Formats: sequence, C-alpha cells, structure tokens
Amino acid sequence: MLPYKTLEDAEISLGRYLTFSETLWFKYSAQKSDYILYCHNTLFLFIFYTLCPIPFVILELMRSNKIDKFKIQPKIKNSFAHMMNCYIKCLITFLYAVGPLQLLSYPVIQWIGIRTSLPLPSRSEIFWQLLVYFLVEDYANYWLHRMLHCKWGFEKIHRIHHEYTAPISFAAPYAHWAEIIILGFASFLGPLIVPGHMITFWLWFIIRQMEALETHSGYEFPWSPSKFIPLYGGAIYHDYHHYVGGKSHSNFASVFTYCDYIYGTDKGYRYQKKFFEKNRDKRKTEGDILQNESIQLGLKTE
Repeated sequence: MLPYKTLEDAEISLGRYLTFSETLWFKYSAQKSDYILYCHNTLFLFIFYTLCPIPFVILELMRSNKIDKFKIQPKIKNSFAHMMNCYIKCLITFLYAVGPLQLLSYPVIQWIGIRTSLPLPSRSEIFWQLLVYFLVEDYANYWLHRMLHCKWGFEKIHRIHHEYTAPISFAAPYAHWAEIIILGFASFLGPLIVPGHMITFWLWFIIRQMEALETHSGYEFPWSPSKFIPLYGGAIYHDYHHYVGGKSHSNFASVFTYCDYIYGTDKGYRYQKKFFEKNRDKRKTEGDILQNESIQLGLKTE
C-alpha cells in the first residue's frame, strides 16, 4: 500500500508532479495492500493463458493449404474438444499447483524487496531487468529441464508434458504439478537476484507466458516479432524437442539457443534441421501448386 493519502502528498514526497502513468498507478494501488497487488499476477496468468491461444485454436480449426504452410507438423490435426480438454486439465493443475505457489510465495517477495511504491521504473530499467530475467531463467531452466530428462525424472514427472509430440498453445503449461514447481523456481530466480517494481514483475510473467504459448503453438510464422531476437529458439526449435519425445537429448533451453550450443545438446537438431526444412519447403511448394490449380479450375468453370 502506498504511504500517501493524496496525490499532493505523493508529489510533495517526490518533489515533482506525477507522470500520467504514475497518477494511474496511484489511483489504482493506493488503497490496495502489497499482497493484493502481488496476487494480481495469478489473475494475469489465468487471463493471458485463456486468451492468447485463441488465434492458434482458430487456425487449427480452419486448416487449409495456406495455413498448413506454417504448421510445423501438418499431418497432426487437433479437434476443438481435444484442445478444450487440454485447457481444462491445465486449469485444474493451475488451481492446485500454480495458484497456491503464487500465493504462498509472497513472504519471499517481501523479503527480496519487490516494491509497489512510487516512482515507477523507467522504460530502460524495465527493459534491462526483463533481459536479465530472461537470461537467468533460460540458463536455470536449461539445467532443470535437462535433469527432468534423466530416466527417473522423465518417467515420474516430465513424461506428462511430452504426451504432446506435436504441441499446441494450451499445452504449454500441461505438466505434472511437480514440474510446474521445479521450473517455476527458474522463473522466480531472476526477480530474486535483481528485484524491481511490481509492474516489472507482472510484465515478466506475462511476457514469459506469452513466449511459452507461442513456442508450443505448433506454428512458425516468418513475420513473428520473435524472429528478430538474437539467439531466439522459437516454435520450430522446441517443436523438435517434443517430436523426438522421451529420447530427446536436444533443445532443452526454454527461450534462447546458446546453452544448447555451448553444451552440445543441439547437435541432433542441427543435423535434422536441414532435412526437415527441405521437406517443409517441398510441402509448401506442393501446396502452392494445388492452390493455383484450384484457382485455374475455378476460372475455367466460370
């Protein structure tokens, strides 16, 4: 809760007028406890997990030659019922694993000093902190994920996530409750090392979840903004990991590719990639030919 009763008190304390965003933050958060603000993160995770996969669900139901150009495993088709079943199962796991984990971890948030006060962080501060969070999480996630691929870890825990050999967005958090807690530690590690503002904390989990949903979407679009991020893995990179399944010893990293390259766990992927892309280009060319033939046939009929 902010230690100011009025906007004027806040401006006197800061020695300047509040910015527009700071005024909005004051009006929204002044009467809310830090615990309530922290709990917003759970709500945001639910909202974005529900809404962000919807475009991919629509694409999956609309399946056509144009759409299949971007489908990584075009032979796999998912029904609406199948995707909703995945969504419901993830929500159930969310309720008894993610939700309590978020709520019970508040003492740690207090201890490390994630603040809700004014002034708000600058855009540059948010950017650099988010970058640190991504790098820290990616490195920690690499080793934890790799650990889950040992015989015991895979059979007892991680195999559930690999039930989807052709992942869909709703399956991004589809996992054993223990895996959610284990990999959740990697997500908390960045803010633990470099604590910032609550808004940065919210943004971190929202962006990280959106990235995971895209990575598991099963579609690789050439115009995706993530294409311009250096060393970014993307959907096709992680899709290979699911395709190989339990035998996979490749592509353990969650976001970037540098860990797999440094530790040599991308050799299988790099070897197979050229053949995969060649077959994909062939399917794309065949799809274009079929589409042109359909158009020409339609014109002749008219």
